[in-house]
Amino acid sequence: MNDLFDLSGKRAFITGASRGLGREMALGLAGAGADIALVARPSDALNATANDIRALGRTAWTVEGDVGDPESADALCQRALEEIGPFDILINNVGGRRVNVATEDLDLLTWREMMHLNLTSTFLCSRIIGGAMIKAGKGGRIINVASINAMVAGKGIGGRHYETAKAAVQQFTRTLAVDWAPHGITANVICPGFFMTEPNQRWQREYPDMIEARIADIPVGKTGDPKDMGALAVYLASDSASFMTGASLVIDGGYTCV
Repeated sequence: MNDLFDLSGKRAFITGASRGLGREMALGLAGAGADIALVARPSDALNATANDIRALGRTAWTVEGDVGDPESADALCQRALEEIGPFDILINNVGGRRVNVATEDLDLLTWREMMHLNLTSTFLCSRIIGGAMIKAGKGGRIINVASINAMVAGKGIGGRHYETAKAAVQQFTRTLAVDWAPHGITANVICPGFFMTEPNQRWQREYPDMIEARIADIPVGKTGDPKDMGALAVYLASDSASFMTGASLVIDGGYTCV
């Protein structure tokens, strides 16, 4: 069974990899044999995740920078290719809602910043890291992280740039799947539901009633375990998923079923 998901000899480039869902996907891929380039802003969490991957016997590179800034994203992708080489797996994970502001009160600058964080970063990393996959001619795997809010609006919260950007990520992934299939590159999108990551812990402190109401709407009766994302990412990155492309995989405890 382990051979079905073996990633030995593969190199992965993962954004937003220092904590939360990105960290668990990085650890999952490393556990399956991949070496990991961890892309995130400088922090103790980034170094800790790198050390945890090295403890698994894998190579971990830290690529420090803010992919939410287009110029920074472009530069760090180019630097990673120069210093590490082409990658077999790209996970565009960075993103977040960050602000709870109604559409009628949301200023244009914040809208643009959040769209860069959630959408432009996915485009740039795909163009540069995915473009290098095409040139290398060995195929590859692209995994984009959207959200169930690509399909349903979050209840009782503003910041609709998030729904808009994640829906665009979902459709952008489909275009990559079609355009890059002849190069042996698959592109799929994961749509997580409610996981109790650090940002959601902050939302819970600031808006406890809203968060409790959302949890109550999850049929399985609990929030997601970030380790579940690691397992799903391993599958999508493996040869076992070679016939899956352009798919949206929802992992939400049944939230979008009701």
